[in-house]
This record gives sequence, C-alpha cells and structure tokens, in this order.
Amino acid sequence: MKLTIERAALLKALGHVQSVVERRNTIPILSNVLLTAERERVGFSATDLDMEIIDGGAAQVDIPGQITAPAHTLYEIVRKLPEGADVSLTLSGDDPRLQVAAGRSKFNLPVLPAGDFPVMSSDGLSNRIPVDAGDLIRLIDKTRFAISTEETRYYLNGLYVHTVVENGQPMLRCVATDGHRLALAEMPAPEGAAGQPGVIIPRKTINEARRLLDDAGESVDFQVSAQKVRFEFGQAALTSKVIDGSFPDYMRVIPRDNQKVMIVDNALFAKAVDRVATISAEKSRSVKLAIEPGKVTLTVRNMEAGQAVEEVEVDYDGESFEIGFNARYLLDVTGQIGGETAEFRFADPASPTLVLDPTDAGVKYVLMPLRV
Repeated sequence: MKLTIERAALLKALGHVQSVVERRNTIPILSNVLLTAERERVGFSATDLDMEIIDGGAAQVDIPGQITAPAHTLYEIVRKLPEGADVSLTLSGDDPRLQVAAGRSKFNLPVLPAGDFPVMSSDGLSNRIPVDAGDLIRLIDKTRFAISTEETRYYLNGLYVHTVVENGQPMLRCVATDGHRLALAEMPAPEGAAGQPGVIIPRKTINEARRLLDDAGESVDFQVSAQKVRFEFGQAALTSKVIDGSFPDYMRVIPRDNQKVMIVDNALFAKAVDRVATISAEKSRSVKLAIEPGKVTLTVRNMEAGQAVEEVEVDYDGESFEIGFNARYLLDVTGQIGGETAEFRFADPASPTLVLDPTDAGVKYVLMPLRV
C-alpha cells in the first residue's frame, strides 16, 4: 500500500474516527484504525464493537491496499506535523510496519492484519431519513444533559428517539431522564420518520454524533432499526447498536395542570442560583425557593459553610409557598432556555415542576423537588 494525502484532510478524517477508540483495550485490534486505500481515496474506520465511525478523504493512491495501525498514535503524529504538509503512508513487503512520512519526519508504526478488523453490518436499517443538521443539533443539545450516568438502570443511559402524533401532526421527539429531571425536545417529523421503531441511543453515541454534526453539511441522513442506528454526515458515517430495553412511560411524570406560574428573567435567575449554591453541601446541592408575589428568595444553608440568601424579581401573583431543588439541575435547565425569560409551573412543594421556554414551544423540562 502506498498513498499521499494532504495533512488537513488526513487530520480531519482521523479526528472523526479515533475518538471512538477506547484508551485501554483488552483486544489489540480495537486500538487500531482500519486504512483502506483504493482508486483516489483513502477510508478510515474505527470501532469499539458497539459503535463504528468511518470517514475518508481524497488521496493519491499509488498502490491500493488495506491495513490497521494504532489510532491514537497515528492521530497524534499527524496533528503535530506542519500545516500544509503532504503525508505519505507506505506499507511494503520489506518492512512489516506502516511508514508515515512528511518532509524530513519519518515514523514506523506496528500494524495488524486488516482481515482481523471487526466490521459492523448495517443490515435491516430503514431507508435514509433526511434530517436538517441544525434541527438535530437542537434536539440533542436540549436533552442530552438529562441522560442518566447510573449503570443500574441501563435503559436510562441513552436518548429515547421516537415519533409521536400530536394534533394530527407526526413529531420526531427526543427524551432523556435520570429519574430526577426530564428533558423533552421535538420537531415536525421528517419525511419517512413516522412509523419507525423508537430507539434508545447510548450516551456515547449521542456525544459522538453531536461532535460530527459540527463538521456536517446542512442535512444528515438517519437510518434506524430495532437494533441499530446510523447517521451519515457527508463522507463520515456513524453506526451504533441501540440500548436493548424499554424506556419508561415518561408522559406520566410530565405535569399537565400545574396552576402556579412564575416567569423570571432567566439570566438573572441562573446567576443568583449559581451564587447561592457556592456554599451548598456538595452531596445535596439543595437550594430553597421561597416564592411570593413579585419575588423569589433563594436560600442555601450549610452547617459548615454558613448561609446564602438572594432575592430575584419575578412575575408571579399566586399564593406564597416554598420548594427546594438541586442547584445543579436548575442550572442545567436554565442553561438550555433560549429566550430572556423562563416559565416555571408549580403544583405544590412535593410535585414535579414543569419548566418551559417561551421562545421554543417544542421543549419541556421536568424537575423533581427536594425536601428542604
């Protein structure tokens, strides 16, 4: 195998695929990236057996071939080469190593046979469903913070992507919850999405897809089956297994008739929560909200660090009450509000609170209160 490729193209493709490779692997081949040189193109593939990312770039291929080389090492070498350099990758019968050369720099890397590299099949996937890249970024960014990190309830360790029909309109909806908070974002379903199976996409896959979206064009192709999902971003593609489990009936916890409505300046409220949370006990991070007409008083008490109190003006004219929340969860939700104000809908101090973004009707957040 012998090829020459521009550093920028090589770095971009390797950057996309190498992030899926775990730093520590008990299976040596999984530490490698598969290089496939043919015609005027070189392709790269990396996998952790649950997810596979492929990408490629234009190259001058003198001798076609396939081989695998250490993914992180190759990426770091290319990253440190001078900008604008042409990089040659050569594997000859004389030396059982991959030679990486650019200018006066030469590296020889150990290789493993391409035939041993596991390839993820895409059998059974649906037809391609085109999704606007900006819409997909919105769905992911508005919800992924609520994905659970606890391994005990594995079916919460991902983003539930499915279609529903609201008022006769099919909607593509993403939901994440960790049992303490819930995030929901939706958009009109793209053509071909209705009727496809709902899937729980693992957190790692969602994070990788979001990273690839930064370099995607205007549209992304999405394919789904009961076992796998696939995103195609131009030349790059991500295929992943989905979580085998049933997502809970999240509609049961979304409040429908919370009558106490508080509207607050989102930025002022978030900064106030952040300030008083400075002295909160790290485990609970609880902040008490004393809500009364015209204002909310935020209080944090810590036996060791003292007490913090701050008042924020609000638009509220109901009866006074007190409710507690995890400060981190409040900051996560306020961080997703796109407009100047946030709308909080309360029932009572022991019931879930609904948080809405007045500028985006397609998102909902639910926060479970704490005892304070």
